Amino acid sequence: MSALQLEIKHLIIDSLGLEDITPQDIGDDLTLFGEGLGLDSVDALELGLAIQKRFGIKIDAEAKDTRTHFANVASLAAFVASRQAA
Repeated sequence: MSALQLEIKHLIIDSLGLEDITPQDIGDDLTLFGEGLGLDSVDALELGLAIQKRFGIKIDAEAKDTRTHFANVASLAAFVASRQAA
C-alpha cells in the first residue's frame, strides 16, 4: 500500500466519521460506493470536498470520468497523483 493510498483511507475514515473501520479494512480495490464500503451520494460530496481541501486539487463533479476516479482507493490515489503532478 502506498503512502498516498493510506492517506486517502485515513481521509475517508475521518471525513465520513467511519469510527468502526480501520485503513486495513479498506482494500485498495474495494468498491467505495454501493456494494463494497457502502458509501452514498452524500458521502461522495463530503469525500470530494475533503480531497479537494487536503490535496489542493479541483474536482469537476460534472465530468463523466469522475465516477471512475472514485471507484476505489487505488483509482482515487492515481487520480490525486495525476492532478498533483499537473
